[in-house]
Amino acid sequence: MFDASSPRLYALPPGIDFPRELVRGLQARMIGQPPEAMARVTLFLNTQRMRRRVTEILTAEGAHFLPRLRLVTDLSAEGARFGIPAAAPKLRRRLELMQLVLGLLDAQPDLAPRAALFDLADSLAGLLDEMQGEGITPDQIGALDVSNHSAHWARTQSFMRIVGPFFADEANPDPQAKLQRVIDALQTEWAARPPADPILIAGSTGSRGTTLRLMRLVAAQPQGAIILPGYDFDQPTAIWAGMSDALTAEDHPQYRFRKMMDVLGLGPGDVARWTASAAPCPARNRLISLSLRPAPVTDQWLSEGQHLTDLTGACKDLTLIEADSPRDEALALALILRDAAEKGQRAALITPDRTLTRQVEAALDRWGITPDDSAGVPLPLSPPGRLLRHISALFGQKLTSAALLTLLKHPLTASSTGRGTHLLLTRELELSLRRNGPPFPTPDSLRQWASTRKEAEAAAWAEWIITATDGLETLLPRPLPDHLAHHVTLAETLARGPWGDGSGGLWDKAAGQEAARVIADLRQEAGAAGVLAVHDYRNLFDSVLQTGEIREDRGAHPGIMVWGTLEARVSGADLVIMAGLNDGLWPKLPSPDPWLNRKMRKDAGLSLPDRLIGLSAHDYQQAIAAPRVVLSRARRDAEAETVASRWLNRLTNLLDGLPDQGGPQALAAMRARGRDWLHLADRLEQPAASMPLAPRPSPRPPVAARPRELALTRIATLIRNPYDIYARYILRLFKLEPLHRDPDARLRGSTLHRILESFVRQPRPADPVAAKALLLQVTESVLADDVPWPAARLLWQARMARAADFFLAHDGADGGVPVMLEEKGKTRLDGLDFTLSGTPDRIDALPDGRLHIIDYKTGTPPTEAQQKTFDKQLLLAACMAEQGGFRQLGPSEVARISYVGLGSSPKIVSTAMEPDLIAGTWADLHRLIGRYMVPETGYTARRAMFETLFPGDYDHLSRFGEWEMTDAAQPVTLSEARRDDA
Repeated sequence: MFDASSPRLYALPPGIDFPRELVRGLQARMIGQPPEAMARVTLFLNTQRMRRRVTEILTAEGAHFLPRLRLVTDLSAEGARFGIPAAAPKLRRRLELMQLVLGLLDAQPDLAPRAALFDLADSLAGLLDEMQGEGITPDQIGALDVSNHSAHWARTQSFMRIVGPFFADEANPDPQAKLQRVIDALQTEWAARPPADPILIAGSTGSRGTTLRLMRLVAAQPQGAIILPGYDFDQPTAIWAGMSDALTAEDHPQYRFRKMMDVLGLGPGDVARWTASAAPCPARNRLISLSLRPAPVTDQWLSEGQHLTDLTGACKDLTLIEADSPRDEALALALILRDAAEKGQRAALITPDRTLTRQVEAALDRWGITPDDSAGVPLPLSPPGRLLRHISALFGQKLTSAALLTLLKHPLTASSTGRGTHLLLTRELELSLRRNGPPFPTPDSLRQWASTRKEAEAAAWAEWIITATDGLETLLPRPLPDHLAHHVTLAETLARGPWGDGSGGLWDKAAGQEAARVIADLRQEAGAAGVLAVHDYRNLFDSVLQTGEIREDRGAHPGIMVWGTLEARVSGADLVIMAGLNDGLWPKLPSPDPWLNRKMRKDAGLSLPDRLIGLSAHDYQQAIAAPRVVLSRARRDAEAETVASRWLNRLTNLLDGLPDQGGPQALAAMRARGRDWLHLADRLEQPAASMPLAPRPSPRPPVAARPRELALTRIATLIRNPYDIYARYILRLFKLEPLHRDPDARLRGSTLHRILESFVRQPRPADPVAAKALLLQVTESVLADDVPWPAARLLWQARMARAADFFLAHDGADGGVPVMLEEKGKTRLDGLDFTLSGTPDRIDALPDGRLHIIDYKTGTPPTEAQQKTFDKQLLLAACMAEQGGFRQLGPSEVARISYVGLGSSPKIVSTAMEPDLIAGTWADLHRLIGRYMVPETGYTARRAMFETLFPGDYDHLSRFGEWEMTDAAQPVTLSEARRDDA
């Protein structure tokens, strides 16, 4: 096939359909040879997708012999032939390294958080893999001079000596170590008997040390050849010559080829074209080549840029989308892909941003287009993955209402049988937990709830929950197999349900099968992990779960693809969309290396972190050379403004700096085409008909439907926000409390009331010190019962300790004796079908026989002016007492009312009750209630709020936000027939 005297390093330029041209060049070189000669060709390819594409192209031409298609990383057949043991499973090696890292973290807690245990082990495994691939030993790392580095690097350098045994493991070599041994054996064999049949390596850049060794070995054979992807034939020789220093050139897209040529003893002039086919747009390739010059020589933009005379032609098939948000970007890209599908074009979305691809796929779903996504669905985002993660999150944690309901509502829970009954009971339990708590369900609370239910299945269902979640909070360190067995058993118990058998749908379908595979792999290697604490197991399991991916045949569109950046080499698409072109995404910034810094890496002979940026740049250079290209980015993400990718910045700056060649005009045209798509996306988001803003509501229901009784505390609501009264008592809409309970102001208030009620009911010691001790003892007891948050208990205990002296100094100082504590009273209003009810915190009988009504506040008490106009709770309680509303007291004169504030600044606001004040307050209440007993008065939303920011329980129902507080209310008369629709 080849002339043995000529160099056999070939390449294809960026933008070429590499698999198709690879096959075309191979077939051209096989002309004149018998058909079976093709079967003697061995073709090593870089990825599985490349192999599939080459196979598709070869088989599309009918029945004929195919070459032997191999992966460049898979030499298992040769390894078996040479008797080299199979490589140790990656998971086992990581678990073994995790034990070493665990010991390191115990000795040096400042190295990394324990949550990063598996990630740290994974990064160490990656480092060992790279060292073995490059032929670097731990002794070489240990010999590095770190005298000028921080102590951290000296500690990690010494730690590297611990991993030495993994390099000497002949029975269980790592994958890269095994490849090194196979290549050594091949080198020995081929030196004695060079292969006579053609051997080709195509699609690889030789970025790994073992791959580069294999490529050098193949290139040295009589019929061996290398075919490089995306080789820049437009790059001047001087630039190639200046790329010898990795510190300045490793992030360049062509640096790997320069290194390869050095290894092979060749130069840029020795690289031949595999086929004569030209790139789709040679002018664009020259433009991109110039924009990607290494940083020290970007001054050549001025000298070489003047020779780029066809910038309009180079950019005519480029579109630049600069969206305001990722959502706008995703919708515009979905429209472009839909347009390509309608025109029968082959289009590929290439991006490393998986969130963006999911947004694009969701947008395409509205038109029934399912792209062929090469990455599949991450296992943690699948139903089995979510259930397994929810369960692992419970290990070592107190069970919360939110966590419990997350499990019960999962679609795989109780998926065997009885799912309907399970969902019914789950709904009823949720309502109970929201209304009554507790925030941390216990076996006793679940049994108590079940005893109040009428459903016959409730008791068994509650016991099933109790059995499944019992003991999770108190799990102790144990071997990984025990953790995993408990985890799987619990998952199967939940999936089976209380009345089913088997494991429900947990292991069904592709997602369940992938989850079962990942768990089986972990179970098989679990013995290497040793004993793990609960939090270490949680982090380990979540990290292992991330390795799973689900690929389902979803009836994908044959012409619409979603690819990762590496697959730009396999493109062959008519339209390529390069999305997410923001720095930090594309290219992704190198992860911090906890083991070696840049200087240590360079001295050891390892690649710099910039290597990944250079590979990503090479993917970019190939993708942007496609026939039609869309470049897109979002100016902002969910958190802040973004920075355009360095390559996109280079391109736009270069075009802006070439006005004589029409660069600014070409860039403006690119942006104009992008704005057209953004405009279409904006129009797509616009509703077919505009909806007018809702007015400020003031519903006027029939008088017969209006409430006939309100509590003292609701009168202030009727004054300030009548709409809340309408929603609560007329529409009968009850606010649901959040599942994520917090120790909020309302709980603090109710807890304070219970503390003081319990204290007052007990005989008070005469000694102030003993009285304070009793108050704090009661406080501690009540907090232990009512407040399950340790931090809140400590904080509120401290607040009570600060306020105790103030409270004890004023409590009973006027000689009052408590005669009523938290007892309800009622009073009817003369001439109105209405009852006022209320439960004062405390009523004292003074020595002169009059009453003192007291209300406790955890915040600031209302001023006298606020009491007279809005907060009439105690004033009305005094009126009720005067009217005999508290049956056990009878009509009684009230001397004064007091708000006792026990917040950060304790204070008492007292008001002496005069006959005129009592009469005026009672008359005001009659007028207020009477006004709402006529059909013309509406329940206006947010009528007199203390502040605009104060929330109402029903603001969403009144559509607050579409109207403002200054808007006039719009009365709407409601009939009895419309009551349910109000």
